[in-house]
This record gives sequence, C-alpha cells and structure tokens, in this order.
Amino acid sequence: MNIPYRRLLALIFCFILVCKLYSQDERSFKIFQFPPNMIPTIDGQKTDWDMVPENYEVGIDQLWDDSKRHSSFDTTNLNVSVKVGWVKGLNRLYFLYEAYDDYWDFSDTGLHNDTYELVVDGDQSGGPFIDRFHPNKTLNPMDAYFSFHGVHAQNYHIFTPAVGKDWTLAWGSQPWIKDLPYANAAYNFDFEHGESGHLTLEFWITPFDYAGSEGPERAVKSVLKENKDIGLCWAIIDYDQTKEQGGFWNLSKEHTMYGNANYLLPFKLMPLESNYRKVIEAKWSFKIVDMQRRLVTFQDESIGQITSWKWDFGDGETSTEQHPQHIYKEPGLYVVVLWVEGPEGKSRLSKVWDVALK
Repeated sequence: MNIPYRRLLALIFCFILVCKLYSQDERSFKIFQFPPNMIPTIDGQKTDWDMVPENYEVGIDQLWDDSKRHSSFDTTNLNVSVKVGWVKGLNRLYFLYEAYDDYWDFSDTGLHNDTYELVVDGDQSGGPFIDRFHPNKTLNPMDAYFSFHGVHAQNYHIFTPAVGKDWTLAWGSQPWIKDLPYANAAYNFDFEHGESGHLTLEFWITPFDYAGSEGPERAVKSVLKENKDIGLCWAIIDYDQTKEQGGFWNLSKEHTMYGNANYLLPFKLMPLESNYRKVIEAKWSFKIVDMQRRLVTFQDESIGQITSWKWDFGDGETSTEQHPQHIYKEPGLYVVVLWVEGPEGKSRLSKVWDVALK
C-alpha cells in the first residue's frame, strides 16, 4: 500500500509544481484606447504616450529568460517596457517599446540583431501557425510555408534598431503586412553598435484573421472592438558580444509561443478612460433591410446614461424607440436626426443625406 501512496504524493507534488510554474499564464493585460483626435504620430517620440496610465505598461518584470541563461532580470544589463494602444474604428495596434541595453548588437545584415519578437492573433483562433508546426507532416515544406505560415496569426521579428535593413521580418510568406498601409515604424536612439544606451521604438501593425501569400486582395483584417480580448505576446532576443543569444526574455511561459497561438496571453481592448469620455453623446448607425420596401433599421450607439430617445426620420415621421425601424414611402435623400437625453444632459446628432433610398 505504501508504493501507490508515495506515487500519489509524488503526483500531487508534481501537479502543484506545474500549477505554480504556469500560474503566470493566467495573467491578462490591457490595451489603451486613444481618443480619435489624439492618435499617436509615428515619429519615435514618446510624448504622445504620456496620457497612457502606468497600469498599461508591461515591464521586464513580467518576462522570464527561457534560454535559462539568467535566473532573474538585471536592469543594468537589459530593461524594457511596452505599452499597447488602439483606436476605435481603426483595426490597428499601436506600440511604444522602450529599452535600455548595455550592448546593442545590430551590425549584421541577417537575423543576428537585438530583436523585439511580437506575435499577434487578432481573433484568438489559436493553434500553430508556422510551417514546421503544420499538423499535416506529409505536406511539402514549401507548401506548408506558403499556405500556413503566418496566415491566421502573425510573427514580427522587429530589429532594435534596424540600421541598413528593413525594420522587421514579417515571419511568413506575406511580407506585404509590414509596409504601409498595414504598418509603420520609427526609432529614436543615439548609440552605435556595441554601445549601451536607450532606444525608443514606436510602431503600429494590422492584425489579420487571414493574410495569405497571394497578397492583400483576399486578406481579412481582425476586427477590433471594445472589451474584446486578442492574443498577444512578445519576447526580447538579446545578444551580448557573442554569436549566441544572450537571453530570450519571454512574456509567455511557453517557449514556442513564437509559432503556436495557444500560448499567447489575453490583452483586452479597453474603452476610453473616463477623463476622455463625453458624459453624453448621441451616436447612431443604420442599415437598409429591404430597398424595395424602403425598410431601414436604426441603431442607437449613444454614449452615456440615456433615458430618452427621439428620432426624426426626415420625412415628417418620428419615433421614441431606442432602435426603431422605419419604412419610407417615397425615394429620396433624407436628413435623419437623433436626440438623446439623460441625467448628465442632452445631445443631438444629425446625418445629412446618409439615408438615400430609390
């Protein structure tokens, strides 16, 4: 009876160790929403990010060196912080990457370069996404590369800094995702190769649910919405006067997060911070359901605590419903107005000739 009991104790002990080891994988992070009139300018300057609260910052204390060269971080050797932002209506992710390194390595023309490796899975579809992790092991390697690698999740090897080379390797068969109008980047630094110093990298990317090798014509951008989680992770590849990596500082507890989106961490697309929100603002959209009948549905999207709605459909008819439907008797161009009211005040939004019916 002692042997099974000891085995049970050993299993329980191992389970506790594993749970403790991977408990940090339950972490979640936040993505700051920039107001539409305060979108960061991609110029390598961080002043646009002064408005982002400190609790959005992800520092090196959240990373671990899974190359096992360092048991703990030493900020005199390497120190990094990252802030992530988004803008409602733009399917882009904005990043501010700040780093200090005691030895910046960037003289090589290839991959041997201090690197910020970023992985994004915009719809959290998960799963492997690089060629060698393709589930069909009989597939020709190049077929796996062109049909699979980077298609439903993307990996960017961003060179820090990029001197005499493109700013990033988009690791997959779709290099078009790293160029305008799908991405942009700018640096600010004053050190030479082999020196110590501070670097600021500012950039944005477009996450894709589908990004194929054939180009952007069939691509499907990830739709970014408030309170939605996306899969995101990064690692810092640090070289220190050697051809070998001096460290692989990973946000995930799984080394292979670079090719398997199951191991990314949830980042929530946050609403506007309260000091940037209007207390009440009328907003609405519409959809023509049936052009023959001229049936239109109206959707209230107003901000704030609303207690009453009044719609003027522009044809003499009105409604006090929040989300009304309306049938227009005649074709034409209509000015539709929504008034909203609540404890914090009133607001109005008219749209001139958006509703056009034939």
